[in-house]
Amino acid sequence: MMPADYLSVVLLIAGGIFFLAGTLGLLRFPDVYTRLHALTKADNVGLGLIVAGLALQAESWMVVGKLLLIWLLVLLAGASVAHLVAAAARQRGIKLWKR
Repeated sequence: MMPADYLSVVLLIAGGIFFLAGTLGLLRFPDVYTRLHALTKADNVGLGLIVAGLALQAESWMVVGKLLLIWLLVLLAGASVAHLVAAAARQRGIKLWKR
């Protein structure tokens, strides 16, 4: 295996760990706002790491460009959806969690 292969494996595993952390945050945090924060941040970073790991294995720049475009679209969609969910929760009167 080449050094790029090892780096790809590390990036893919790190991305998977971020996805797992986001899922745990979704299950463990007390209210919709903290769950949204944990999920969107962890998923965006996790997908970025996975895209980086896959980009190292890509056969052409066209594939790298497609991967980056997918990541960009997910970033934009994730931020928009998180904002809409938080706004809907606020309109319904869901309070912030207090200790």
